[in-house]
Parts: sequence; structure tokens; C-alpha cells
Amino acid sequence: MDIAILRDSAAIVETYFVITLPGYFQGIFFSNSFTIKIIVDMKKLSVIAFGGNALLKSGQKGTIDEQEQNVYDTCQHLVPLIKKGYDLVIGHGNGPQVGNVLLQHEAGNSVYGLPKQPIDFCVAETQGSIGFMIEQQLRNVLAEQGIERNIVTLVTQVVVDKEDEAFKNPTKPVGPFYDKEEADKLARENNWVFHEDPRDRGWRRVVASPRPLDIPNWTAVEKLAREGNIVITVGGGGIPAYIDDKGKIVGIDAVIDKDLASSLLANRIKADEFCILTDVPNVYVNFNKPNQEKLERISVKDITEHLNAGQFTEGSMAPKVRACIQFVENGGEDAIITEAKELGMDGAGTVILP
Repeated sequence: MDIAILRDSAAIVETYFVITLPGYFQGIFFSNSFTIKIIVDMKKLSVIAFGGNALLKSGQKGTIDEQEQNVYDTCQHLVPLIKKGYDLVIGHGNGPQVGNVLLQHEAGNSVYGLPKQPIDFCVAETQGSIGFMIEQQLRNVLAEQGIERNIVTLVTQVVVDKEDEAFKNPTKPVGPFYDKEEADKLARENNWVFHEDPRDRGWRRVVASPRPLDIPNWTAVEKLAREGNIVITVGGGGIPAYIDDKGKIVGIDAVIDKDLASSLLANRIKADEFCILTDVPNVYVNFNKPNQEKLERISVKDITEHLNAGQFTEGSMAPKVRACIQFVENGGEDAIITEAKELGMDGAGTVILP
């Protein structure tokens, strides 16, 4: 703490104290007689959820070169926020990747007799691999900009209710797109469920997507982020788990929606902003219809009406909208849904307000 005399006379003695707490604020405290004034410049904390398009674009095979380039391109759009001094927490999806990992386990079992691992194990695999790609490419981007920031990836479990109704009605897409014939064949062979993509890209396997209830290490995430570290966490919505009758944490077959998990985390750590990156610049009503309408700034009340009217597709835009509503209703200032290149621009995306 630095102490200095601003003014010293027979009538008034005024001093100021400059206190810096890493990642929180820099405050200047003035003392004049018995009056204390506090000026605080708070650093903003933002939680940003990367969409699937940040990792793998439609039509790509998912090679390491493709994914690393996509991640690099997305991370470039974080630079303006970082230069403004934002503290960042990054969540990410894993739908295509975890589906491919599940297929790898299936192939390993049928060809080599290797034991198949459950979905929670596969989600953990993708947290590590995708977190590694984001961390590596973000380091490369920051190095090019001459910016030094620590980046850390956390393998993170997220607690759900094992009796959640979602286990009876799977909606979360995972893995690649198939034509109808291939999807029917896989459904018969593996007892899988497939849904047709609303954007006519084919058929995808769907699994249970229970609502996230708790993130056991959220306090560690907040501490790291507010100290200035960029934190990558709740990857793929978190490794799904539940608490059993003996109080033990146990894995469960599911893929938690990464937007809902990121929203829960944003509320827990009292983030100022919550942003979901996707492959469209805005949320739309009557999507892909002649009377399609772009939403720009909209209240929770109004967008909830659109949600209840079935305007947003389950497994696609609906959970994104729910995640933003959840954040704002639980104390968040505003939430944004947009594409990466719009990030940080004035008037960008669909802004959901109280």
C-alpha cells in the first residue's frame, strides 16, 4: 500500500492510499477530516461459451489441423476484450468430439476387444483434448499480440440429478451427421436414438442432457480468474456426475449442455457478462422461414414468451436462450448470443436484458 500527502495545511490534511488487489480492483482511498471517499475501478469478469463452430465447422472431418485452425481463428476475437483488461473464463462444447470418441470406443471394442468406456469418461477425454487446443492456440494468439497472460485448463465435474426427466427424453446431439439409412442402421445395432437436424444437415445421435445443479470447484475457478488467469473449464458442459446415498460423487451417462453449465458458473462466480458464441450472428424467430425475424435487444419476459411458443429448437438454440435467461434472472447484467467475429462490437448479437 502506497501512502502520500496530497495537501497539508493548518486547516486540512488530506492523504490518499492506493491499494491494488490483483484481479479485483485498484482503489484510491481519500481521507479528508472525518470523510472517506472510495473510488473503485473494477475489472470486468466475462464468461464466454465457445460453440461447436469454434472447434469444428460443418463439412469438416475433424482433423487436428482443422480444429486447431478453427480454435486459433476464434481466439483472435478474444483479443479486444483481453486488451481492455477483462478477466476471462472460457467454456466450450464437445458434441462432435465426444460422439467421435464414443465411436472410437465402439470400434476398439468390436475390432480389438478393448473395453468400451462410459460417456462421462469420454467427456473427460474431450475436456483434456479440447482444453489443450484452446490453451495452445490462445497462447499463440497472445504471443503474436505481445500479451502475457497465464492460461489454465481445469478438468471439471458438474453435478446433476440422476432422476432428471432428461434421461427419459434424450435431446443432446453428439457425433457426426448421418443420412437416414446410416442413422437407422446404427440405431438398430447400438440401441441409440437419432433426431433429424432442423437445418437439414442430416441425422445425429442424441443423448440425455440433464440440468446442471452444482460445480464443485467453482470457487477455484473464480479465484484463478480474478487473479488474472484465463481459465478454460466446464468443457462439454462438465463431466456428468451425481451424489449417491452415501455422499459419494459418481459418474453418469449424459452430456450436459455447455451453455447451461457455463451460465451456472457465470452466476456462481458473479460474472459481469455472459456470452454464447454460435454460428449465427443473432437469435431469430421463425428461423429459416420467409418471415424470419432477427432479435437484437430483448427482455427476459419477451424472449421467454418466444421460447414457450416453441420458436427455438431443442438441442440447438433453445438451451442457449435458457442459459441466458438463467444468467439474467439470477443477477447477471446481460447475456449475449452472437458469432465470434461480432464479439465485443457495439450492437452485436442478441442481448437479453432483465
